[in-house]
Amino acid sequence: MAGTNRKQKTIRGMVLSLSVSVLAAGVIYLFTPHEDKDPDLPRVDYRVELLTARRAATYPVAAPEGLPESWKPTSVRFRGEPHKTWHLGFHAPDGEYVEIAQSTQRRTKFINETSLGSTGTKTTEEIGGRTWTRYTGGRYDALVLEETADTKGSTTVVAGTGSFEQLAQMAGALKMS
Repeated sequence: MAGTNRKQKTIRGMVLSLSVSVLAAGVIYLFTPHEDKDPDLPRVDYRVELLTARRAATYPVAAPEGLPESWKPTSVRFRGEPHKTWHLGFHAPDGEYVEIAQSTQRRTKFINETSLGSTGTKTTEEIGGRTWTRYTGGRYDALVLEETADTKGSTTVVAGTGSFEQLAQMAGALKMS
C-alpha cells in the first residue's frame, strides 16, 4: 500500500507542476503585447541611388514622377554586375506591393525572376505612350515593357501584388532618363 500512495503523490505532483506551468505560460501570453496589423515600413529616399543608377546604367533608368504621397518607397538598389539592374519598390496606398525593375539581363530570365513566375499574355496596354504586355499566373502580376529604341537594350518590369490598375498607374508615372 505504501508504494501505491507514493505513486499517487508522484502523479499528483506532476499534474500540479504541469498546471502551474500552463498557468504561468497563459499569464505571460496575456501580458505580452501582440500586434495584428502590418508593421509600419519606413519610407526610403531613393534620390542618391537613382542618380547613381542613371550615371552607371547603359539605358534610361525609370523612376516615377507625380505619384501621390500615399505611395511609399520602401526599397531601392542598383547593381552594376553581372547585369546592370535597377529596383525600386513601393508600398501602395492599400498596402499592396508594386516594384519597378530594369535590367540588361536576358529578357525571359529577368521577367521570370522579377514577376516570380508569371507568364506573358496576349493582352497589351498603351500606357504613357508605351506598349506594355500583361504577365499573370505567378506570385506577382506584371506589366512588361520590352526592349525598344528608347530602352537601349533593357527590359522594364512593373510587378507586384497590386492590381493591374495600380501597376498601370505606376507604369504611367515612369519617367526614363
